[in-house]
Amino acid sequence: MGEVLVGACSWTDPQLVKSGWYPRGRRDAEGRLRHYASRLPLVEVDSAYYALPGRRNSELWVARTPDGFRFDVKAFSLLTGHPTRPGALPPDLRTRHADGTRRREPADPALLDEVWGRFAEGIGPLREAGRLGTVLFQFPPWFAPGPRAERTLEDCVRRAAGWPLAVEFRHPAWWAAERADDTRALLTGLGATAVGVDTVQGTTGSLPPVVPVSRPGLAVVRFHGRSAAWGRGSKEDRFHHDYDVTELAAWVPRLRRAARQTDTLHVLFNNCCADAAVRAAESMRELLTRRRR
Repeated sequence: MGEVLVGACSWTDPQLVKSGWYPRGRRDAEGRLRHYASRLPLVEVDSAYYALPGRRNSELWVARTPDGFRFDVKAFSLLTGHPTRPGALPPDLRTRHADGTRRREPADPALLDEVWGRFAEGIGPLREAGRLGTVLFQFPPWFAPGPRAERTLEDCVRRAAGWPLAVEFRHPAWWAAERADDTRALLTGLGATAVGVDTVQGTTGSLPPVVPVSRPGLAVVRFHGRSAAWGRGSKEDRFHHDYDVTELAAWVPRLRRAARQTDTLHVLFNNCCADAAVRAAESMRELLTRRRR
């Protein structure tokens, strides 16, 4: 069975910081990351979706974590076609992106080239130190299967050549039973890791609870919680869920199967509810390492 790394999708989420999970004396920026890394071997840098990561921060993250610790970095919103606030860009680029917050049209090509370059520079220290687990490209719910989407994926793979790249779809048609094999084959051909998800079931935007392994090097599963507000409401509403052990245990056979097919499996919890994500990660890690009776 391949290596299994379990973690949370943030170590700086305000609800986590307020929860008391960080002990007294370890609540500053350095202390939080060092404490997190002493408890879990993997974390997702979700802040990179909201603002371009800086090289200096990446250098500090490497310095504050042990060998073997891994960072999965979420791609900046503009790189996956999400609406992006001009204020999320560096000041010198804001005047070139004055199109509001809700447009879905492709970004200006010159701006996009610049953003790709700065994103690559920002994560450079993680790559150079061997700490970059993957770069997660999470595409929006309107990113439906079709030729245009496939061209976008091909462009991402071309621009991210040499990066470990993972793809999460939010449009359920990608993993519908009649299309799942084609989606897996597409990502395999691109050399990209398919991301499985756990979400609430029974809504129009629900994705099936599968672990689609598309390449032997890495598989990724992200647990978003099972809030009935999935796909609507605030971020806190959409991801508010506290996994119980029964819900986690039901996933163990699927995760073990995936681990047998890959060198490494990343399991990440994105349920922002006080310290629910880190507690779920620690519980899942224990369940996965427990010997079968």
